[in-house]
Amino acid sequence: MTEKPDHLPEYLARLADEEAARFLTDGLLSGKDNVPSIALNQATDPLPESPRRRLRAIRDLIDDAMYIHREEQPTKVDPWLAPRLHAILRLTRAEAADPALWNYLALGVAPDFVVWRHLSETTRTVNAQYFKGAHYKQAFARLWWSAELFRNGRDYEPAVVACGNQDMLNTALRLDIIDHRPTAQAMVRLLRKGIVRTGRDANALAKVVNTAAATLMYDVIAQDVPRDDDAVRMWIDEGEAGLTVHHRPLPTGPAEEPAPEDSVELLANSFAELFADAPVRGRRTDEEVD
Repeated sequence: MTEKPDHLPEYLARLADEEAARFLTDGLLSGKDNVPSIALNQATDPLPESPRRRLRAIRDLIDDAMYIHREEQPTKVDPWLAPRLHAILRLTRAEAADPALWNYLALGVAPDFVVWRHLSETTRTVNAQYFKGAHYKQAFARLWWSAELFRNGRDYEPAVVACGNQDMLNTALRLDIIDHRPTAQAMVRLLRKGIVRTGRDANALAKVVNTAAATLMYDVIAQDVPRDDDAVRMWIDEGEAGLTVHHRPLPTGPAEEPAPEDSVELLANSFAELFADAPVRGRRTDEEVD
């Protein structure tokens, strides 16, 4: 099985897509080979040195995640790791939009995690997009962005709930509407209430919510408060100052206001009605039950 790199620099770097592609060999994707870490690091672009980019803290978190969930299905790691990765790797959204950063994290820092988490039980290979792919697919980008988009102010618990349903995580991250915080929180609320339970449920909910957005204009009928750039900057500055994030307790995010409760409740009720009429494969109707 692919092992963690034997050479780990002190700080995070960038690995451009064309360089990353050179290391995506059949041997790596089948979990049989290791990444030649020295050669890979020679192909990177450095980032400004900062405590929030220290690789040891990130690697320690990943080691801890794999150890804690070693006896479980690898999918169980997502709700645990997503908020903690977000809290340790304190990025602006502009920084997090850089695929070269995620390429390096997957190939240069934790290729063993990507193989452990995403090796298919049927094909016995890893889809290359988990190493180098879109933000909703790449192994670490998907976790960071799910924590960013589903957290409610400083509260990461909604992200934990969202990441506990793989189809919610995989489908909702593809939708532009999820950037509207009351929408994200309303979808999580249906998970919490047990209205949406299965992966098929989550897919159906995402589909009808996204379709209805064309006419309902969620940001108009359920307004959000403006993003607090100062709170985010202070949170990032704490990382620059070398703040330690402990792994066991759930961390806290930027001290932004939560999404307005009345907006979340309004959309949750609306989404519940939409979902009640949504076609869900395998769900029996009242007529079928009778």
